[in-house]
Amino acid sequence: MQNELENLYQEIILDHNRRPRNDGELDPCTCQAAGFNPLCGDKLTVYIRNLGEILEAIRCDCQGCAISTASGSIMTAMVAGKPISEVEKILADALELLTGKDEPVVDLSAHGDLAALVGVRKFPARIKCATLAWHALAAALRGDGEASTE
Repeated sequence: MQNELENLYQEIILDHNRRPRNDGELDPCTCQAAGFNPLCGDKLTVYIRNLGEILEAIRCDCQGCAISTASGSIMTAMVAGKPISEVEKILADALELLTGKDEPVVDLSAHGDLAALVGVRKFPARIKCATLAWHALAAALRGDGEASTE
């Protein structure tokens, strides 16, 4: 059963990498933030457009590894059209799931495709690949132009 779940997670990541959702630039946008992971060479920009307190549209233009691309795709699909307060909660929950000190309990029905990324916790060098888009989203929401993965 565990092997089947790992295979499913791998397929989710590969699908988002091959066909990233909300890929490319967003024009017009309210704010954008760039992210760079020097360890892997991943580069991305997250573009957001707010309509009042709603994140009306989001795009992620990523040139990076499969994990980074999939994470940006999963992130945009999870937050598009949501109230900013909910986006901030999803963002905090995602970063805790990916980087928290305690081993998370992962449920595909509760976490959606984000659950597929939890496996990167076994590979510390890949965690920054999985969190880069999320840090760029946080920076864009703050109005910063550049993300920090620290």
